[in-house]
Amino acid sequence: MRYGFVIDQNRCIGCHACTVACKEEHSVPVGVFRTWVKYIEKGEFPNSSRHFGVMRCNHCEAAPCVEICPTVALYRRPDGIVDFDNSRCIGCKSCMQACPYDALYIDPNSNTAAKCNFCAHRVELNLEPACVIVCPTRSIIAGDLDDSQSEIGRIVATQKVAVRKPNKGTEPKLFYVGIEGDFLQPTMMEQQASHLWAERAPQSNPHGLEHLRADAKPAPGTARVVYDVAHKQPWGLIPAFYLWTKSIAAGILIVAAILLAMLEPSIQRTAGPLLTVAAPIAALVFLAITTILLIADLHRWDRFYFILTKPNWRSWLVRGTWILIAYGILALAWLACGWFLGGAIPAPLRWATAAAAASSACYSAFLFAQAKGRDLWQSPLFLWHLLVQAIGAGAAATILLTAIAGLTQVMILPLGGREIVHAAEPLLLAAMVVNLLMVLGEVYLTPSSEEVRRAHEILTRGSLRSRFWYGVVLAGALIPMMLIAFSIWHGATDLALDQLAAALALLGAYIFDELWITAGQAVPLS
Repeated sequence: MRYGFVIDQNRCIGCHACTVACKEEHSVPVGVFRTWVKYIEKGEFPNSSRHFGVMRCNHCEAAPCVEICPTVALYRRPDGIVDFDNSRCIGCKSCMQACPYDALYIDPNSNTAAKCNFCAHRVELNLEPACVIVCPTRSIIAGDLDDSQSEIGRIVATQKVAVRKPNKGTEPKLFYVGIEGDFLQPTMMEQQASHLWAERAPQSNPHGLEHLRADAKPAPGTARVVYDVAHKQPWGLIPAFYLWTKSIAAGILIVAAILLAMLEPSIQRTAGPLLTVAAPIAALVFLAITTILLIADLHRWDRFYFILTKPNWRSWLVRGTWILIAYGILALAWLACGWFLGGAIPAPLRWATAAAAASSACYSAFLFAQAKGRDLWQSPLFLWHLLVQAIGAGAAATILLTAIAGLTQVMILPLGGREIVHAAEPLLLAAMVVNLLMVLGEVYLTPSSEEVRRAHEILTRGSLRSRFWYGVVLAGALIPMMLIAFSIWHGATDLALDQLAAALALLGAYIFDELWITAGQAVPLS
């Protein structure tokens, strides 16, 4: 048994009865929707036409929201309905990023995720969903797709039907008859500054209006969105800070492990306390900040422990949490050896900690890959970008940590501090060069989809261009690269240039993380 929907847009009159019935049946709050009707218009008066599209959850056979949900709050029932249990939801919003159809929202009353659940409580009583029974033209048909004798089974077998975004591999069970192709691909529709009966909320996908620039006019005949619901960007500044602090926490001990292997024994004795005591302390501090940010971004932060007690092991949120815990334990062991054993960090511990640190930095690439709704984040380079960024952030943080230790005259002699900085300089320079090449490669290599092309456009020529070119490329890469290269070439004994370069490199890394998350969410999903 596989329950699904067929929506016949040839019959739909855009009356919104399905929307109203759904809101009444499920007490859906004002401002959010499980089912909604979208209007588009084509042509110019008097040769214009209006078309309707009913949008909702597709109850996918391979639902990405189920895979990414860390607490099994979303699950696929034996009858094919993708349902949810809000008593397990922690409000992480990952399901909203995973859904290619923009079908999920955060309920403002419960602060948990919600969506169309096929009126499962009615189906269990052999009743049809509320939207089906109120539709005046019977344009919504629900039933068992596996039953060839059912109305929905006959329609799917005998008529031309279409699904939204089949390239995502989600196997949606919402089929359309007679729908305009524009509805199936949001990038074929031009967004408008205002809607049919209302002004568009400025906070609703603010970067999705790039086409309104004077130098980017829509092509003739392009469909115009004239009525839609608000679509917000689920992730804001906190995930960007989370990526940034995590890269510092991971990178510090990766770099410390490398430097301990590079430095001569005599230098290790003078500078060792910085790498064996101060470095793990700094790593643990930034790891703690990362954990606090992760919890703070949850709409139900009081349930954060559900990730550990009710885990979905397919979710990289769960896997990442345990990776961070393992890294924290190894960093504590490193600190204990540095504190109690006079700085003797066993080689197996050093490299095991470095491996855990690299895993901590890189697991987010797999989490972002599970966010199938965002094409920009599917880049195969992102994992390597995170690793290189962590090494650069670790080298920069080590240089700044040396400056702090020198100023406070604790843990380190001036000579040892200079040697650590000089050893960290090549690592920072190499990381910045590779990182910049990756960033430019991302935005200038042939994009994998129209969504990626638009995201790149927003980054390089749209509303984010100033921060990208001046913040990421110039201030965050080119200037610190020149400063470090000058310091290496001239063998400078004044560490001020290195410290300035390190601070700029960290600033550039944060700006990129923020822009990457923003641009990834800027292209409409529905």
